[in-house]
Amino acid sequence: MEKMKDSIYTIPISEVFEEKCGCPLCRIRDTLEDRCTEYIMGAAMMEPDIRIETNRLGFCSRHYAQMLGRRNRLSLALMMETHLTEVQKRIFGADALGLFDKQSRAKKAEKLTGSCYVCGKIEENSSRMLDNLLDLYEREKAFRLLFAEQEYFCLPHYQQLLSRGAARLSKNRFPEFRKTLDQITGDYLQALQADVLAFTKLYDYRNAGGESPDENVRESVERAVAFLTAGEGNIS
Repeated sequence: MEKMKDSIYTIPISEVFEEKCGCPLCRIRDTLEDRCTEYIMGAAMMEPDIRIETNRLGFCSRHYAQMLGRRNRLSLALMMETHLTEVQKRIFGADALGLFDKQSRAKKAEKLTGSCYVCGKIEENSSRMLDNLLDLYEREKAFRLLFAEQEYFCLPHYQQLLSRGAARLSKNRFPEFRKTLDQITGDYLQALQADVLAFTKLYDYRNAGGESPDENVRESVERAVAFLTAGEGNIS
């Protein structure tokens, strides 16, 4: 079972970069999320070690929404039932009733509402994959070409790549990496600014009756949100 747990988070990085549409790190994150939520609502739901963790940590609103979207309400209800029992025990149980600290319940509630099993798994495995990505960039010319052909990197993942790349890549490789990353992200940002500006001008009365905007302009606001938030601010 341990091998299966590891395998669901294994994604061939080069294959992700072959798509060349959107931010590749967002695609990796989305794939990890999809696999994790599918796994914990399916095969892993009755695994004691995983249920202990989901009971303790719960989930954030984003991942509750994703699990609700899977239409497997019974699996989610079973996890919710034991998680709610854990919440009740830790805040209102017999061991908590005699607490003297006036803020103790607030602190316990804050801790419970600020954790997410899926977020923890995504962060853990995304960090590992980011290191693997940079190792590929360091070693393989073919991957460096794939990297340079990406449509864009969103701002949060641009920051992560730049920060981790400075620490992990060699002194000979990092300048090329930074230049490529800056050019891809900077060019996309400039084009995105132009599209958002064009979108705002659609509402100018002087443009009434003009040509219909292209798809990039029509979707520029959604694209700007995705760029600034790694896609997490999008409304689905």
